[in-house]
Amino acid sequence: MNGWTAAATAALTAGVGATVWGIATGPLRRRVVAQNLSTSLACPTLLLLSQGYDRPSYVDLALLLALLGPVGTLVFARLLAEDLAEDPPRAWGLTYTVAGFGAAVVIAVCVAVGPGRALVKLLVVGALLIGGNLTASRALSGGFAGSRRG
Repeated sequence: MNGWTAAATAALTAGVGATVWGIATGPLRRRVVAQNLSTSLACPTLLLLSQGYDRPSYVDLALLLALLGPVGTLVFARLLAEDLAEDPPRAWGLTYTVAGFGAAVVIAVCVAVGPGRALVKLLVVGALLIGGNLTASRALSGGFAGSRRG
């Protein structure tokens, strides 16, 4: 086991534990935040595993997850808008922590990969991961100012 796989194991253990706890307990707002954060933690874990096992195809899975994870959260936000309007989720500290973790992983893997096509793909994954996470969290917490619900 190298450092990359050890970091991925730690991230996966903490992420799965927090996600299972969030989904199994508490109100609806905690469950949708846990769903959003699970995809935000799984994507950096895949990037760490791609370096640890020297499998560039894991970066493609991370790209797909960074693209589709926030979309799933936005679908939940849309379908559960009435229920979430009564008691909107507020997890900005956790959201920024996970976004910072994703950014740190992307930067570390970019440094390890070096210049080239893989670097560009990693930067796209990082932008989708962080932007999607922040957008989905904003949508869960009550939407964007000036937009209409419904």
